[in-house]
Amino acid sequence: MAADRIGKYEIRRLLGEGATSAVYLAWDPFHQREVALKQLHPEIIGDRQRGRLYRQLLLNEAALAGKLVHPHIVQIFDAVIGDNEAYVVMEYVPGGTLETLTRPDQLPPFERLIEIIFKCTRALDYAFHQGVTHRDIKPANILLNVPGSSDIRISDFGAAFQTASETTQISGIGSPAYMSPQQVREMPLDHRTDIYSLGVVMYQLLTGRLPFESDNNYSLIYRIAHDIPPPPIELRPDIPEALDAIVRRAMEKELERRYQTWAEFSHDLALAFRNQSIALDRHALPEAEKFQTLRGIAFFREFADAELWEVIGLAQWSHLQPGTVIMKEGEAGDHFCFLAAGEARVKKRGKLLNVLTAGECFGEMALFSAGGGVRSASIEATTEVEVITFRARALQRASDTCRMHFYKAFLEVLSTRLSLASSRIANL
Repeated sequence: MAADRIGKYEIRRLLGEGATSAVYLAWDPFHQREVALKQLHPEIIGDRQRGRLYRQLLLNEAALAGKLVHPHIVQIFDAVIGDNEAYVVMEYVPGGTLETLTRPDQLPPFERLIEIIFKCTRALDYAFHQGVTHRDIKPANILLNVPGSSDIRISDFGAAFQTASETTQISGIGSPAYMSPQQVREMPLDHRTDIYSLGVVMYQLLTGRLPFESDNNYSLIYRIAHDIPPPPIELRPDIPEALDAIVRRAMEKELERRYQTWAEFSHDLALAFRNQSIALDRHALPEAEKFQTLRGIAFFREFADAELWEVIGLAQWSHLQPGTVIMKEGEAGDHFCFLAAGEARVKKRGKLLNVLTAGECFGEMALFSAGGGVRSASIEATTEVEVITFRARALQRASDTCRMHFYKAFLEVLSTRLSLASSRIANL
């Protein structure tokens, strides 16, 4: 049993326990929040060799506090690592792990699976650009923010190594079933080992089984290094070909045939949403599709991944039919929009002023004008359109960094429009 307190943290209940550590739900009285506290067992700390190894793993995790700040990575808040006590305090993520979704009778729908894996690719790409390779990607280290959702957090960077620092790779750490051929052979590693491991997770979420199974680790490691697993589609014929192809490429044994970047992996997942064999409501865009749409709009080119996820939470997405009046001249409005897809006309007093295409914004002048937000022109859909709407109040809720990028991008838009207007006047 745990004490009522560990350090300054009040222990609420045990969340989970393994061979080396226990994780508790705790209360941080200083910040007035629930946290997860991972503590090494006393017998591990007292073991001369294992104690040194597992303290080093906790130190690795603690070293990333404040370094990896991403909406899909668990935040590390505090750590105490000494000769007699060792624990790390982190963000509490209440939805459990992906392990429940790997059971044959609990496999997630394809659209939810793609959302989850897509968010993992974006988080791990962010970590890669911070010089961090995880090395222990598995369902137990991918947490669900809310049960039944697709919102995830990647946890347990204890086995990670940092390419831009003096941190070295720790041998013998990781889960063999999810290791890449390079990792089981103890070769030098880079982010492509995590790409392979995430491919194994995706394989398991699709089929309910691991690509390689064995009674002992020696046989398992040999199979990972030498055998070819059955394609997921052979185990489950209803798997869309696009997803089968993504898994097989992520799990290529040869590095040169595997995805070379996280961006390639993310791109193919986004394309899978458009595959006709996946039965999705085309008017209810998944978050991965929204992310890719925003990433393709020039306005958002300087927004970091974390800010784009924030933008998705602030926006309203609508599918509108041809002839729909999106904004009406003379009416008040407290919002601005982007055209994500389709075409719309800009009219003033019935006269055509402009034609808007995908990626363009409109209505933002009402936010900055002294006229109380009155629309100076009408916007009418000429084809089926996808419209992204932002309310003024939603923008006020955005983080300072996100708002700064919005205002900077607005200045570029206004500058471009003024330049075009000047050119037209000069040619009259």
